[in-house]
Amino acid sequence: MSLSPVWAEQVKYLIGIFAILNPFGAIPIYLSLMEDRRPDEMHRTALKASIAVAVILTLAVWAGDALLSFFGIGVPSFRIGGGLLLLTIAIAMFDARISPARHTDAEQLEAEAKNDIAVVPLAIPLLAGPGAISLTIVDAHQAGSLPEKLVLCAGIVVVSVIVWIVLRLAEPIGERLGTGGLNIATRVMGLILAAMAVQFMADGMLELFPGLSRQI
Repeated sequence: MSLSPVWAEQVKYLIGIFAILNPFGAIPIYLSLMEDRRPDEMHRTALKASIAVAVILTLAVWAGDALLSFFGIGVPSFRIGGGLLLLTIAIAMFDARISPARHTDAEQLEAEAKNDIAVVPLAIPLLAGPGAISLTIVDAHQAGSLPEKLVLCAGIVVVSVIVWIVLRLAEPIGERLGTGGLNIATRVMGLILAAMAVQFMADGMLELFPGLSRQI
């Protein structure tokens, strides 16, 4: 039994957004930043971060088109630019490292001096960074109608709950999977993300240059 096109797009978005959020890859940084914190404080930070992720991506759903229109950016061009950004993040994930597009050494040092890291840098840019926002804007544009955007927002809530669960269980997950297991999960998600990035760029190129489709 095949999914309807709308639901197929939603499933594809959920897989893609979970891959780019990659909460498993964020576990080592999260644990290092929360070192010496009480368990209740860690749990509160995980909840606040997941709520912030949901809010940031939901705002991208509803404000994305207006933002593109304000800057005069066409969706095909945004697809290509977003695809390039996703590809750089995916390449970093192949090496089991955090891309500078998501988290830099300077941001790490700044975060270590902060009392509350839930929103910055954990939710943004470590989890819901430029790549996740770009992916959400493009999918929201494709959704078009109000019901489809509401379904997209529901999907964002689902993914945010999964992010909360992963961060809530960061310590046992980290101990069970170890560095090798977390790196494998990151590389698998990087592969999914790389494929989506290439598809993004290909779709954008075909929209900008329709003649290319006749030459392929």
